[in-house]
Amino acid sequence: MTGLTHKPSRTNDWLDRGPSAREEIPRAAWKRLFACTGAAALLQLDGTLITVALPSVAHSLRVSSASTSIVLSAYFGAYALTLFPGGALVDRLGARRLALCGLGVFALGAAAGALATSMGVLVATRIIQGAGAGLVSPAALAGAVSGFPPERRGSALGIWGASAGVSTLLGPVLGGLLTVTLGWRADWWALVPLALVSAWAIFDHLPRIGHGDAARGGPAVLDSVVLAATLIAAITFAVMIGSFYLAQQYLQRIAGYTALEAASVLVLVASLVSAAAPLAGRLADRRGERLPALLGFLAAGGGLAVLGIPAVSLQDPATIPVLIPVGLGLGMLFVPTSRAALNATPLASHGRTAAMLSIGRLLGAAAGAGLAGVALAGGPSASGVHTALLVACALCLFAGMPAATRLGGQRATAGMALAGARPDPASGLREPPPARSGRMTGG
Repeated sequence: MTGLTHKPSRTNDWLDRGPSAREEIPRAAWKRLFACTGAAALLQLDGTLITVALPSVAHSLRVSSASTSIVLSAYFGAYALTLFPGGALVDRLGARRLALCGLGVFALGAAAGALATSMGVLVATRIIQGAGAGLVSPAALAGAVSGFPPERRGSALGIWGASAGVSTLLGPVLGGLLTVTLGWRADWWALVPLALVSAWAIFDHLPRIGHGDAARGGPAVLDSVVLAATLIAAITFAVMIGSFYLAQQYLQRIAGYTALEAASVLVLVASLVSAAAPLAGRLADRRGERLPALLGFLAAGGGLAVLGIPAVSLQDPATIPVLIPVGLGLGMLFVPTSRAALNATPLASHGRTAAMLSIGRLLGAAAGAGLAGVALAGGPSASGVHTALLVACALCLFAGMPAATRLGGQRATAGMALAGARPDPASGLREPPPARSGRMTGG
């Protein structure tokens, strides 16, 4: 009996040791993470890069500014509708195959969009792009964490979240530069080579099966933690995309900024998002997901509340310090949602879990862009933007914070780790010793 009680003790030791004592993550797992992160960053880049070009699109295609919000909503809507089928295919066929297929469709849609001569055609091409993105997104997230055990996923996802911030930072700057110098069609053309580079990285670094038990499928993913994480993801992206859309329209059409000047105003927010994500990852690994999520919503909601005050100028440099808590708060929200949901489900279901998270993000982004378009239906105005920012604040404080309390308050528990801590053998990580029975709690 001594031998029987010893094995579960080793399992508990593997779960309880600090990060510095655990097995070092092999280089192959990091390469896989960076390849998948690049593909996901491309999808994030698309949203902010295209947003900057929309006023020029409206002028070129002779449509109203408010109607251009459908260019974003069509992309995000198609993206969301494709996600869950894409996640199921990831669990069955592997992350590599789905990511490559999705990037091909995405590049095709971007090239067609660059040639569009009417708003209807442009919207149709955005639907094609969104369908491709819906295949890439769950494949990229499932593949990215497949080489990491549960208690190390916060640090890995911190890099993932930082990439979203970097792409959010680069998107407005690149979009503004391309729009000013080459016209709005250059924003669409730029996505084609970027998609091809991402496909090469996926092809080179991802194994043919994205994670260990993909071929067998897996259990359902709709538990309370995954649902709470999905809601938080939706709120985060509704606030972020909606606020960015409002800011671009207001600064270009009311404040008289060029596309590049308006984009530069958002650089601070995007850089803070990028800086906060790794910090949130380390905090989540040490204290669980609940604390960084609560801090994120509190900071973002507080900053938006100040910006929503009618007396606060939205084009005065004095408002820049108010953007700091908004950027940091949004950056704190990327990691807790992904870490909580992935640690609550086994690797065999990570494709569908990633799809659920992305569905939340994309539906939130589509809603944020659509509501921002409604707020501008009568023409951009300071009062309309202030009101919309107060609505975003209310979402953070009265919907986001209650949802954040549903996330885990501690490091990955033994149950979570045993459910999801089987890294892909191709990563080089060894699996923890399995517990033999519920009676063998060891001592």
